[in-house]
Amino acid sequence: MKLLAIESSCDETAAAVVEDGREVLSSVVSTQIEKHKVFGGVVPEIASRLHTENISWVVEKALSDANCTLDDVDAIGVTYAPGLIGALLVGVNYAKGLALASGKPLVPVHHLRSHIAANYITHKNLKPPFMCLVVSGGNTLLCKVNDYTDFEVVGRTRDDAAGEAMDKAARTLGLPYPGGVNLDKIAKNGDNTKYKFPKPRVDGSPLDFSFSGLKTNVINLVHNATQKGEELNPADVGASFINAVVNCLADNTIKAMEMHNEKTLVLAGGVSANSVLRSRMETLAKEKNWDLYLPDLSLCGDNGAMVGAQGYFEYLSGTTANMDLNGKATADITEKYTVI
Repeated sequence: MKLLAIESSCDETAAAVVEDGREVLSSVVSTQIEKHKVFGGVVPEIASRLHTENISWVVEKALSDANCTLDDVDAIGVTYAPGLIGALLVGVNYAKGLALASGKPLVPVHHLRSHIAANYITHKNLKPPFMCLVVSGGNTLLCKVNDYTDFEVVGRTRDDAAGEAMDKAARTLGLPYPGGVNLDKIAKNGDNTKYKFPKPRVDGSPLDFSFSGLKTNVINLVHNATQKGEELNPADVGASFINAVVNCLADNTIKAMEMHNEKTLVLAGGVSANSVLRSRMETLAKEKNWDLYLPDLSLCGDNGAMVGAQGYFEYLSGTTANMDLNGKATADITEKYTVI
């Protein structure tokens, strides 16, 4: 089964053709990084306008690269939630138009489920059940993937996402957008023991995360040093901060794996590309005798291929939408789409 997939939840306009949820026949991503860099982050209105400008040629190229036409695909999948609502609507409405014109089934796909599904492309043998740590700029959660479309959240952030905290730390240090990526780069030359950051815990919820305090702490560290005329080594601050964030992620992952008697761990989301996090999880997997699955670096960021992978399994489970499909800024990963 061939599925044409469309992704426009944030600042990447992407499309792909994926066969049977595992084989990527084409994948096209038009990034907006250079457009948003001057603002230090994603500007939603600009993102929406750029999606509108780029989506037609991105989809056409995805079909062309896969040597097929719209007639050759069996269904059309699209990210409908969560994300920037204006950006989502561009992809959703374009997909609805294609589905209406072609008569192909329209498959709504949850963005975080897609990030997890990126691992089905990288690892053809990976099958549920497993524990997954999803870490991105907008979300941080631990969930049990009981089946391809059955998710159970066992831990989540109570405030900021890990990726957001890294982005804010990078911006405070004067690093360009995308902050998390550049923070990871400079941290490779830093001393991760130079600065001590707090280790936040959520009372009564041992598997939940909290990163707002860490974010405030690093901002105060930099601002206080500036006011006193002291110089900080950005590499040392970055390395110490990333180490603190990864410690939180690792500790809760260990607890979740032990509490739920899991032996298979999957990493997903944009922050799964972070070199420190990947290295720490590889070390933990060896120590704990876990089976660890990491997405290919090319699939960590937003892309259409991951939407095509998850869209395939959503379609098999009977999930389709009609022309009432709308974008949603927020939606829990456990939420099952129902036709209005």
